[in-house]
Parts: sequence; structure tokens; C-alpha cells
Amino acid sequence: MQERLQKIISAHGVASRRAAEKLILEGKVRVNGSVAKLGDRADPLRDKIEVEGVMLTAPAQRVYIMLHKPRGYVTTMNDELGRKTVADLVRDCPQRVYPVGRLDYNSEGLLIMTNDGDVANSLMHPSFEVPKTYLVKVRGRDIDASVAALGEEMTIDGYSVKAASVRIEEVEGGRASIYITIREGRNRQVRKMCEKVGLEVRRLIRISVGNLMLGELKYGKWRYLTDEEIKYLRSV
Repeated sequence: MQERLQKIISAHGVASRRAAEKLILEGKVRVNGSVAKLGDRADPLRDKIEVEGVMLTAPAQRVYIMLHKPRGYVTTMNDELGRKTVADLVRDCPQRVYPVGRLDYNSEGLLIMTNDGDVANSLMHPSFEVPKTYLVKVRGRDIDASVAALGEEMTIDGYSVKAASVRIEEVEGGRASIYITIREGRNRQVRKMCEKVGLEVRRLIRISVGNLMLGELKYGKWRYLTDEEIKYLRSV
């Protein structure tokens, strides 16, 4: 049965649908020897599909891991600028996994990686509104006023962003540690929200995605998700 290429690539655990679309647009996907175009369809049982020169094969098993991403790593499997990537941190994982969503270069914390395309799409798609909580260390002139403003709807990059749930953990002078929970997860959303209300982000750590908690996972290390955590992911 023919399906859209990005769906096939995602289902085979190579990349999320969004990342697969980017690969197609960049000319890195071939079907039966011909460069594919966005919108093309194929039959994974009949057609020869190559992604970046590698023949598409179904993953031997579904794998779900949690990585404590450090600062100074890009959330991609390879980087044209030669920067360190999260792939460097999970080389000892026996199955190829890819990141679900992104944490920018200077952000850290919980990052889910998997080869299950359906789970990845559910977590990333804005319509599912999976809550993500961040511990953010900030600096500003009026912490209380800025935090209050974060709890209101605002416009960023032309998009209307829903009010965040915000809680102040600690305040000392013009510095504070705050918890921010969002449900949309647009590009660099938390940083842009803070900037808009006059807060300078000094450190940003994602501590939870839905019911999954970073907990005591060591900086730069990864672990397999538990059966209960996998069950939750599949229910999102």
C-alpha cells in the first residue's frame, strides 16, 4: 500500500515526520533510484527507499530512552558545522534512535529519543498539548511583574502563545529561579517568552515532559524508559 514518504520514514524509525520532510526537501531521499519530492508516495514493501544513501529497513525493535542533554550539544543526529550532537551521547545505544523535539544548543535537560515514529509525532504535534516544564534561572529588574506577564497570552514570531503556568522557586535581588510549564513547544519558546517580558535567561533546564521526569539522571547520561513510562507515551 502506498503512503506518503515522510510517514514511511518516520514509521521505520529514521526520523520524525517533520525531519523526514526536511530530508526530502534537501534531496536526501531516493525512491527506486530517483530523487524524491515532497508529497511523493511509495510502497515500503515494493519500492526501494534510500535515506541519505542507506536503504530503509524496519527497526528490529522499538526503543525509548531518556537523555539528560548537556549544554553545548545540538539536538540532531549530525551537524554540518561540526558541532557536538546528541548522537555522540547515545552511541552505545544498540538501536538507532532520534530526538523527539528539540532543546537548543545552550539548553539542557530531559530529551526523549526513540525509533517509534508514531510516539514521536504524538509528543511533538501541538494539538496534543503535552505539557513541558522547565526550571529557568533568570535575571531582571522586576521579577514579580515579569512572572505575572508570563502567565498571560502573548504573541511571539507572529503566533499567539497561550499563557504559561509559572511558579517562583527562589528570588535573590534581581535574580530568580522559576518553573515554567508550556503546552505548545514552538522554537525557543521559553527563551522568547522570557525575553519579551524583560527577563534574561541565564540557564534553562527541561525537567519534565508530560508524566516523564528527569529526576536523578546524571548530566550527559541516558537510560531506557520503564514499561510504565512507555505505556504513558503510547497513550498520549
